[in-house]
Amino acid sequence: MAVEMELSRILIRELNDFQLIELQEVGGDRSFPIVIGLPEAQAIERRLKGIEIKRPQTHELMANIIEQLGAELESITISDLSEHTFFATLNLRRNGEALQIDSRPSDAIALGVAGGVPIYVEEHVLDAAQSDPQ
Repeated sequence: MAVEMELSRILIRELNDFQLIELQEVGGDRSFPIVIGLPEAQAIERRLKGIEIKRPQTHELMANIIEQLGAELESITISDLSEHTFFATLNLRRNGEALQIDSRPSDAIALGVAGGVPIYVEEHVLDAAQSDPQ
């Protein structure tokens, strides 16, 4: 069963090779960090703040493609954790058909935050993330 989560914070340290985003359980107290790259962290922060840029970057491009294909991003699911790597899906709907597209969690979150789509995490991933020291 999937648990609804929300992005609770982004920790950007431009001098490090990695950044952190933290997901918090909606209506609960569980949370966990995901290590991401600087460009992804900056894209998430920019999309959260509604900062527009002159030319589309990767996440804007993906959003444009989804829209032009007549699909809608309904939610994001972080579906697995294997060898310290999280896996996610973009859950789309097109002409009434549900589609799942494999994605890195950071890309999925960057794509979804601007549209306010829900983020879900599978229960087994939450359990593993809380016991995995990353």
